Amino acid sequence: MAQKKTAIITARMTPADKKEIQKRAKKAKMTVTEYLTVCGLGKEIVEITGLEEVLSELKAHGRNLNQLTTLANMGRIEVLNSSDMISAYTTLCEQVKRITDEVT
Repeated sequence: MAQKKTAIITARMTPADKKEIQKRAKKAKMTVTEYLTVCGLGKEIVEITGLEEVLSELKAHGRNLNQLTTLANMGRIEVLNSSDMISAYTTLCEQVKRITDEVT
């Protein structure tokens, strides 16, 4: 269970610095509070690019697999040539590996 955030820190800065911090927090998909906490504690913020496309493709394959499973359970298909699906999943795995290799 996450601890309730009750402590407050007030900081004065230039409007330009505030705008830059807000921009960086947005780019990191974090709130300003989360961003400043992570930065202030010396933790690393890792930006992963290219993941949205892979996730979109993976969701599409998941929907297709779900449809095929439904058809098989209904008895409407009995045999499936899965080589195309295996090839597509192999490509997705390679893309995920490439993305994670870039991060580490």
